[in-house]
Amino acid sequence: MGNLLKVLTREIENYPHFFLDFEHAQPTGGEREVWNQVNSVLQDSESILSGLQAYKGAGQEIREAIQNPNDFMHQERAWNSVCPLVIKLKKFYSFSLRLEEALQSLLETLTCPPFTPTQHLEREQALAKQFAEILHFTLRFDELKMRIPAIQNDFSYYRRTISRNRINNMNLDIESEVNNEMANRMSLFYAEATPMLKTLSNATRNFVTEMKGCIKVLKEQPTDNVEGLLNALKFTTKHLNEESTPKSIRTMLQ
Repeated sequence: MGNLLKVLTREIENYPHFFLDFEHAQPTGGEREVWNQVNSVLQDSESILSGLQAYKGAGQEIREAIQNPNDFMHQERAWNSVCPLVIKLKKFYSFSLRLEEALQSLLETLTCPPFTPTQHLEREQALAKQFAEILHFTLRFDELKMRIPAIQNDFSYYRRTISRNRINNMNLDIESEVNNEMANRMSLFYAEATPMLKTLSNATRNFVTEMKGCIKVLKEQPTDNVEGLLNALKFTTKHLNEESTPKSIRTMLQ
């Protein structure tokens, strides 16, 4: 992904001049399958942003519940206010998982040999546009999230309450929606200052790890069986010896 970003921001020395027609970019036959997969995710992005922007939190109800620990009415009011918010937070988190999967598909398509990232961006402009849209969504989501401290306050209250005593047998149907494992993963996600950017980083790291794994498997096979495949990777990967290519991958293909 680093090379793609460098091309888009013109940080590569002697960067190539080409025109990205984002306004009129349409997927070709070869792009259609990946484009459809990514589009099914992106078409929900605006509703995710709208939901996050409208997030108000349950700060007042939580404060009253904490100040009146023996008042059942205040405890119930806070719980009933927090539960719908936790469902909404789960929706945002679930979308991040879909976004991560979509980004991995884009990375696989926009970095595969024999073309360079620049050539891919020029040839597959509809996918390049989706890549830019994912980055734009990520920045907008994280900017909004950083302005809403209520998110972590609400979720922390939810976890404390449900762990303490299952709120005296109050309505716990929410556990069928957000079980303990899901709550742990959501907690890690929202603890990040920029959770969607972290999602992109994870997707990129996983992509590179998988690529290294494939090369390792090939190198463990009998030379006569895989020499042709390894040579194809070595000699069709035009940027193999550049500094931007991870050293571990360069070493594995030498």
